[in-house]
Amino acid sequence: MIFTIAIDGPAAAGKGTIARALAAEFGFAHLDSGLLYRAVAAKGGDPIVAAQSLTEADLTRPDLRTLAAGQAASRVATIPEVRAALVAFQRRFARQPGGAVVDGRDIGTAICPEAEVKLYVTASPQVRAHRRWLELGGDEAQVLADVVERDKRDMGRATAPLKAAADALVLDTSAMSVADALDAATRAVRVRLG
Repeated sequence: MIFTIAIDGPAAAGKGTIARALAAEFGFAHLDSGLLYRAVAAKGGDPIVAAQSLTEADLTRPDLRTLAAGQAASRVATIPEVRAALVAFQRRFARQPGGAVVDGRDIGTAICPEAEVKLYVTASPQVRAHRRWLELGGDEAQVLADVVERDKRDMGRATAPLKAAADALVLDTSAMSVADALDAATRAVRVRLG
């Protein structure tokens, strides 16, 4: 069975939590597409060469979940040649037999517009910054400034900007519990699976 769940949204909205839970619930493979860009940035050197030579082993680096890695990923994601090098990888993953959940910034709009389920997970910048601060620490005001800066970059880029697909279910998790968000997402998938 080919069945793709595409989950998009800004940083710290909860899309990764939802994606992992859906993959576990339905027995689907999971890809956090942001790790691809983080790994390209972490490899260093020419980002285009790094993207073209990326391996699955590069996705297991322990430094990929830092705030600095996220900022670097957002910068390399604006390079059209980097994006092109990673699109085929993501599309193959998403359409593999057995089902797949892919989360990122442009999965439902650019990578897998044919996905059977599209979710757009969002929350206010303040809520997302607080979540990120709880996770990583540091100066909470700076974390908020970083979140706002990254949103501008991700939503304003010329190639595949971050936005909800026209047919996506929008989940604003600002005031939702994790359980409520997971319940809404699971119901959407069950409806499409029949």
